Formats: sequence, structure tokens, C-alpha cells
Amino acid sequence: MLFHFIFRTISNPANPYINFQLSHQFTTKSSIRQSFTASYLVKSCGLPPDSAILASKRLNLSKSPNTAHSVLAFLKNKGFTKSQITKLIGKRPNVLLSDPQNTLLPNFKILESLGLPKPNLTAIVAANPNHLLNKKFQETAPLCVDFLKTILQSDDKVIDAVKRFPLALTYNKRLYAEENIRILLDAGVPNSAIRAMLTWQPRTLFAPVDRFKKIVKDVTDMGFDPSKVRFLWAVNAVKAMSKSTWDKKVEIYMKWGWSKDEIFIAFEKYPWCMMASADKITRILDFLVNTMGWKPSYIVKRPIVTSFSLEKRIIPRCLVYQYLGEKGVIEDFNFTRWLMNSDTKFLNWVLNRYEDEASEILKVYRKHLKDAKM
Repeated sequence: MLFHFIFRTISNPANPYINFQLSHQFTTKSSIRQSFTASYLVKSCGLPPDSAILASKRLNLSKSPNTAHSVLAFLKNKGFTKSQITKLIGKRPNVLLSDPQNTLLPNFKILESLGLPKPNLTAIVAANPNHLLNKKFQETAPLCVDFLKTILQSDDKVIDAVKRFPLALTYNKRLYAEENIRILLDAGVPNSAIRAMLTWQPRTLFAPVDRFKKIVKDVTDMGFDPSKVRFLWAVNAVKAMSKSTWDKKVEIYMKWGWSKDEIFIAFEKYPWCMMASADKITRILDFLVNTMGWKPSYIVKRPIVTSFSLEKRIIPRCLVYQYLGEKGVIEDFNFTRWLMNSDTKFLNWVLNRYEDEASEILKVYRKHLKDAKM
């Protein structure tokens, strides 16, 4: 009878004492596993303590420390720097449970076959470990590389494309770029323009077909000529943002006095004017209208100004212009000379043109450049 009583007591899930003991034992073991893993991530991988503790809740290295050691040795052997290893592990800590020979090595062989310089290869993997270190990559990457070689007809251009958008290697090229290129060709876009876009902005072409088809139609309806380079850049601009983001930027331009027709004129002239962030557009227009006194119609004709750095180009140069205006030695604002030229060309021109004010010009210019870096 006593045996049965003890057995029932121990096996009774409602018994608080037994539950406490079991819970305490479980918690202790769990804490030990998490403590080991967190410590390993900090000491061996360079993760910050907070990140290590968070990762340790989803990862258990206490059962397989040798596997983690072999992964780190593999990465170091492949040329990863300490900071790259920390970045990679921080983004995908469970890579420490991977089989270096059967999972990591085949993927690296594919990347190495592209001819990527080792610093580029390790930087790409460190930045994109979630996609580039899975087994699916071994299926999609070779097909994508062959596809890129067929279209671009140059190993160097394939490398450029992969460096700019490494995730292309994880896409099913038939469901994305291949069909999208056919859509562009049917619309009248030249092969040369497609190759240039695939090289310099490959992300644009790796989009779901239905969405891409609609974007091409929308850009065509705007009046863009498919035979011109700007057509694809307009496609890129529309694809890069949601409708709500697009509408927000339209509202900003209208707030500063642009009509919808003027926004379209600016976008047609320079599609990148819609690529700047809403905050940057606001700050640039605020400075040009309120500080420089520019009329909105003047900016509409020169939408490229939205791509310049406000702090490093627009403000220093425009305030030099204002300084010379206060001295009464300035002529009308020449947009090309004041804002389009490189820093070196601009300084050479303005210092030679206004030689008597050269020392003060440099003071004004350098002051505002310094302010921009603070």
C-alpha cells in the first residue's frame, strides 16, 4: 500500500512539490545550455552579449561544440575576417550547426567558380548568409549563373551583377528574370539596355512577373519611350517603392508648389527624382525654396538636384554663392558650374573666378563641409 501511495504521489501532475522539482531541474539544464551557447557566441564569434543571449534561446551548441569549431575554422580558412564572421553569425547563428563539407563547401565552390575576388566573396556571404548558405542555393545558383552568362555574354559583367545583387543566385530565374526580359523585349526595349540594367541594377529584373508586367505597362502609359534608357530607369524607380510611398512623394512635391504635370515632367526628365527618400526631398526643397529663393518651376527643370547630397554639395556651394552675392561680386546662378561639377572642378572654377575672395570662399565652404560631417 505504501509503495502504491508513493508512486501515485510522484506521478501525480498536480503535486506542487514534484512539479517544482521537475521545473527547477529543467530550468537549470536549459540555463546551462543557454549559458554555454551565449558564452561561445561572445568569446568565439564576437557577438555582443545581448545578441548572444537572444540567439542562445533558439540555439544549443552544448551538444555539438566541435561542429561549431569546425564551422569557424572553415570560415577562417575561406578568408573571412573576424568582423565578417561576427556579422555572419549574428545574422544566422544556426550556421554553427552546419556540416562544412556537405552544406557549406558546395555553396562556396559555386561562388568561387564565378571568379569573385575573395574579399568580395566573403563580404557577399557575410551580408546575405540566410539565402547563400542553404541547400536550395546549390540548385538555383548554377542555373542563374548560366542564365546571366547567356544574357550578359561577359564573365566580368556576371561578376558585377552578382556583386550588386547576390540574392539573384537564390531565385528561380525562369519565374523571374527570364520572363521579365521577354516582357521588356515585347515592349520594344533594346537588348543593350536590358544588358546594362541587368549588370548595374539586376534587382530590377528579379521581380514577380505579374507585378513587373503591370509596372512596364504603367511606365509605358506615362509616355516613356521603351527605346530610351530612361524607360528602364523609370521601371526601376516605380518598382523600388510601394504605391503609398510613391503617393507620399507626389504629395510632398505638390506641397512645395509642383503640379501633377510638373511632377511627371520632372520624373520623365530624371526618373531618379522619385528615388530619393521623402525626408531628403523635403529637406532639399525647403532649403532651395526658403533659403535660396528658388521657384518650384526652376527645380522642375533641374530635378537632378534631388540626387545631390544636401549637406556635402548643395548647402556648402549655395552658401558660398550667397556670400559672394552679399559682396556684390556675383553673376546669375549657373546651375552646371555651381552644382553639377565635381568638387575639384567646382573649387578650381570658383577660386579662379573670384580670386580676390578666395580665402573667404574656402572658409565658408570648409565650415559648412565640416558641419555636414558632425
